[in-house]
Amino acid sequence: MWQTIAKSLFGSSNDRYVKTLEKTVARINSLEDQLVDFSDDELRAQTAKFRIKLEEGATLDDILPEAFATVREASKRVLGMRHFDVQMVGGIVLHRGEIAEMKTGEGKTLVATLATYLNAIEGKGVHVVTVNDYLARRDAEWMGRLHGFLGLNVGVIVPNMPEAARRDAYAADITYGTNNEFGFDYLRDNMKQERGQMVHRPFNFAIVDEVDSILIDEARTPLIISGPTEDKSDLYVALDAVIKELEEEYYEKDEKSRNVQLTEDGVEEIEKRLIAAGLLETDNLYDIENTQVVHHMDQALRAVVMFKKDTDYIVKDDKVVIIDEFTGRMMDGRRWSNGLHQAVEAKEGVKIEPENQTMASITFQNYFRMYPKLSGMTGTAATEAAEFWDIYKLNVVEIPTNVEIQRVDEEDEFYKNTLDKFAAIAKAIKEKNEIGQPVLVGTVSIEKSELLSDFLDKEGVKHAVLNARMHEKEAHIVAQAGRIGAVTIATNMAGRGTDIQLGGNIDFRTEDELGDMEVGPEKDAAIARIEKEIEAEKQRVLEAGGLFVLGTERHESRRIDNQLRGRSGRQGDPGLSRFYLCLEDDLLRIFGPDTLFAKMMNSNLEDGEAIGSKWLSKAIETAQKKVEARNYEMRKQVVQYDDVMNDQRKVIYEQRAEIMDAERVDDVVEDMRRDAINAMVTAACPPGSYPEQWDKAGLKEKIDEVLGLDVPLDDWIEEDHVEPELIEERLLGLSEQKLSGKIVDIPEDSWRRVEKSILLERLDHHWKEHLATLDALRQVVFLRAYAQKQPINEYKQEAFGLFEIMLDTLREDVTKVLLTAEFRPSAPPPPVELPDLPEFLTGHIDPFTGEDNSADGDGSAKMAPLFGTLSSSPVASTGSGGAQTADPYANMDVSRNAPCPCGSGSKYKHCHGAAI
Repeated sequence: MWQTIAKSLFGSSNDRYVKTLEKTVARINSLEDQLVDFSDDELRAQTAKFRIKLEEGATLDDILPEAFATVREASKRVLGMRHFDVQMVGGIVLHRGEIAEMKTGEGKTLVATLATYLNAIEGKGVHVVTVNDYLARRDAEWMGRLHGFLGLNVGVIVPNMPEAARRDAYAADITYGTNNEFGFDYLRDNMKQERGQMVHRPFNFAIVDEVDSILIDEARTPLIISGPTEDKSDLYVALDAVIKELEEEYYEKDEKSRNVQLTEDGVEEIEKRLIAAGLLETDNLYDIENTQVVHHMDQALRAVVMFKKDTDYIVKDDKVVIIDEFTGRMMDGRRWSNGLHQAVEAKEGVKIEPENQTMASITFQNYFRMYPKLSGMTGTAATEAAEFWDIYKLNVVEIPTNVEIQRVDEEDEFYKNTLDKFAAIAKAIKEKNEIGQPVLVGTVSIEKSELLSDFLDKEGVKHAVLNARMHEKEAHIVAQAGRIGAVTIATNMAGRGTDIQLGGNIDFRTEDELGDMEVGPEKDAAIARIEKEIEAEKQRVLEAGGLFVLGTERHESRRIDNQLRGRSGRQGDPGLSRFYLCLEDDLLRIFGPDTLFAKMMNSNLEDGEAIGSKWLSKAIETAQKKVEARNYEMRKQVVQYDDVMNDQRKVIYEQRAEIMDAERVDDVVEDMRRDAINAMVTAACPPGSYPEQWDKAGLKEKIDEVLGLDVPLDDWIEEDHVEPELIEERLLGLSEQKLSGKIVDIPEDSWRRVEKSILLERLDHHWKEHLATLDALRQVVFLRAYAQKQPINEYKQEAFGLFEIMLDTLREDVTKVLLTAEFRPSAPPPPVELPDLPEFLTGHIDPFTGEDNSADGDGSAKMAPLFGTLSSSPVASTGSGGAQTADPYANMDVSRNAPCPCGSGSKYKHCHGAAI
């Protein structure tokens, strides 16, 4: 009570914070009259003046008022748009590294130019992150005109760009791109063997558009770069056939976690059927020999029972294409992991592509936390403010609207079943359509979109359906959703980021109708005609009540509902919003209390009858809050597990960078050799043990395998006062002698390149294997909970031990390759320009469920070796064995029968030398 009274008297903390920014806005406004008199050249010269001030010791905050005023004046001249005062407030919030919550239609794209320009003046680079490629291209071209006018250069990152073009884009003052592109480029950079191949430069400042979508919705799943493993198509098909015949009584579904578990009877039954099908190595389902079959059986069960065609995926061109649950877009090139995608392919009878192994991964949380300064903007962030602060230390600031919102948000209407609900929706749409009021309908799946489309066809209502089957046109369709009598069905807010203007969007209509017309008086006249028509149409729409937003179902998150509502009532326009619900909706069916809804509604409602109640709406909101809290815990769990890997990732990536930057790495290689010899001797001759207890045979075998030395170990040990330290020193001396003798005729610079290349290649190989081990560990560590242990603590402990083992193995491997491979000098190859790194299979995969959550495909679906042939490096293979098509060791003239220097374990003539 007292809190409410205080808020009414003094305003909320958010209101007070925004009020403190008004002084800065007043200073910006005071400069406007002065800048109006500047010529274009004088205005453009402001950028150079600001840079001089920064060099002289001024801070960005010192030049903020003048810089913002400069952007405002430039925007008036270049874009014909003047920043409102509330947009200035938003720009200050972005510059301070906070989240600006601004309602739809308040001009967030224009707001971003303020903080972007100010922070780009330093020349350290600013990244503007968008949710899809269309918006990245659009904003880079649209706002790039403003930045270009002020002397800044703009780059844009889109899928399938050549590496050289990417480097140029990242070198620009301002770089636009999607979250996936930025993240995958970071991972690819840390898989390259030459600093000159890397595209990113040091992180500085990022502004994330639609920050809730990117940092909350998509952050449930990490970015993953993977490569192919062996083909197991026959196994997937056989398991699919067994699972499809399994009766429902043998398993239990958990729709909340989208998981399926066999019952006790189900385990016995499936065991019998798998034995009959010849799929088990032993008669016990859970013997260690059957681990792989059990894993793929679980995935086949999930694919058949839980994943639905046209909701979770579609079949297009004989391929299973994932549908993003948040945007409804197709994600070509994206694949579920852990064999789930292959299970769905087997289910649908399409070609089964091989599984893939993780080569690099990172969560969005850990990626974006690398930026020294991070900010974001969206229309809906307040409901997730706690998570933004806990994970990213980002404060959410609600920016006032320029004009007060006029939209009317009506109570939800409840119906008994889906057919009643959709019949009522179709009737409501027809009524609005008859008076010319435009309607935007939000659905949760392709299936629901098409069902509603059928109802509207029966009512004779002309409409446009926007879902994953036609996302290429989504911006153009959504942009015209405010025209008189328009009815647009959109799946989960497809077309987000596109402004819906009453009467129609002038830019899109001009592009659609006059795109092929040449610039000139005729086109100018046509544009003037369209503008006049839009103005007249806008008046008719205003008289009809503005845009009517209709939700066919409540989403798990209140934010998604608010996004839909926010499409109506932009810039003080009138509008209306209403949600239609029924007992068969997923939210009510899965998360709602059965007795609360089912008993009351089934007993009291007639077919086709609706009920509206604030009490029911409140109950729905409570259910949504519970789901939001649960989803937050899931995202938090992803971060907790990735934090463990992130510490190790930083060590590996920093080590790689140091190796790439170093002119010589002989000291690193020498330390590795010393550590490897110490580990061998310590394992065979434990401290405090007697010589007769030592594993002399094992040590001798290890010395021969790793160092390639045949030493009189027995004679050494029989000597008086022999100590393990003495054995180590002798082995170290002999190994150094052997290495010196091998490279005596090889030019020093060539040998330095060999050392560096082998070191990087072996590091990457073992890191990849380590990631695969951690993936497997994460899949099973939850079972430790049955032993009353915390899975995350167990994971941390195990991961640390595995990392130490990986480093030991790496030291031994590098030592082995350098000492056992044979090198002979030959003429060095002529210098060649560095080639582009091959494309990888990229995904955005849930590490616990295997589900893909990318809202924006990057088109990078080709599979290729981890490293291509690098011209400046004698070594550049994966070390996976088998014949290669190029020989990076040709200039070293390696002996044909020697082990291949790549470390594959094969002879040179059967590996890289096979190309000769």
